[in-house]
Amino acid sequence: MIDRLIALLVLCIALGAPIGLTLVLTSSVLLNFVFFYPLFMSGIWIAGGLYFWFSSERHWNWRPYRSPDLAGQPLITIIIPCYNEEHHGEETIQAALNQDYANIEVIAVNDGSSDATPAMLDRLTADNPRLRVIHLAQNQGKAMALRMGAMAARSEYLVCIDGDAHLDPDAVRYLVAPMLHNPNVAAVTGNPRIRTRSTLIGRIQVGEFSSIIGLIKRTQRVYGQLFSVSGVVAAFRRQALDQVDYWSLDMITEDIDITWKLQRENWSVLYEPRALCWILMPETLQGLWKQRVRWAQGGAEVFLKNLVSIWNWKYRRMWLLMLEYSLSIAWAFALALSIVLWILGHIMPLPSNIQVTTFLPPAFTGMVLAMVCLLQFSVSILIDRRYEPALPRSLYWIIWYPFAYWIINFFTTLFSFPKVMLRIRRQRARWSSPDRGIKELS
Repeated sequence: MIDRLIALLVLCIALGAPIGLTLVLTSSVLLNFVFFYPLFMSGIWIAGGLYFWFSSERHWNWRPYRSPDLAGQPLITIIIPCYNEEHHGEETIQAALNQDYANIEVIAVNDGSSDATPAMLDRLTADNPRLRVIHLAQNQGKAMALRMGAMAARSEYLVCIDGDAHLDPDAVRYLVAPMLHNPNVAAVTGNPRIRTRSTLIGRIQVGEFSSIIGLIKRTQRVYGQLFSVSGVVAAFRRQALDQVDYWSLDMITEDIDITWKLQRENWSVLYEPRALCWILMPETLQGLWKQRVRWAQGGAEVFLKNLVSIWNWKYRRMWLLMLEYSLSIAWAFALALSIVLWILGHIMPLPSNIQVTTFLPPAFTGMVLAMVCLLQFSVSILIDRRYEPALPRSLYWIIWYPFAYWIINFFTTLFSFPKVMLRIRRQRARWSSPDRGIKELS
């Protein structure tokens, strides 16, 4: 009951803060926040990405240099949750088995698939002694599949990937090396790269993972905490997972939740851009919408879960993440309020201080936004081209993304945030087959 009251209070604040801001500080301040918040965040991401590159990344050896040696050659377990992966699962498993590291085991968890995935996994097991398969009778959700794989693993180091992801041959070395060098590192997230690029939606996501997500993760590492590991590719220390009771079964995005749980216990979570993993992404509007709604809902769930307890002084390292997320929520509702005021202004007379006459930014503001976007693209390409040499060719498609990114963030927040805040109780989070794109990059 208390959680529900807190959820209602948070929703009222989220809805009421932009209204109060408008009534007290006028609509011009509201519009300035709507226009300049994305500009401010772009500046933060650019500065953080450049700092991460100058302080660390530019000194790293890269191909054709040898990937890091792992002291003692420890056993590494690769866990692959599979749900209806008959078309992509075999390639994923073969890529995992073909790692440039001999001492590995691969555990594929069939989470109650309804297609030919079980037969495919059994066939592969017969030919690969390093592959083990766990069959779950019913779909229990990705978090449960990961839990079962972790329970069956014989290693302290667990690399978890999706059932349609292709690991680069040296990805496991890069993911595990930081945990061997620093006993306080609980998780290392890799660098997902897009394979599906046959539509505009697919191509602009190439820019997103470079100019948006890549810079965000670098920036968050600069101030010490990550909002989330990449659910498609991340490595974990079993000791740390055991301390936080592994993945939560009632969270729709288990990757965000486990990241916060680990960092609340003062474990470090790192970003390793050299650990490449080639992934499939949605290439239709419907598929993209479903994916981003799930991401937004997962963020809101973690926000609500940590809202009360996070303000303890021992969790102070998490406060910047909470502030960043809160501002993004406030931005979405501020934009929604601006739209409402603009519509009402065409229906009835409004006081001049809250009247919104146009959404077009001033010429100078628009020029600054365009220049910052181009600068952000340029910085991301300069940093990430070592991992994907053909990335500069995507510049034409990248220029469409900032507008799409913030608009998607706006709609998914308005849809997901109230839904999560008003939900009475959580249920077991289960998954369905996502949009895997139309055509893969060869």
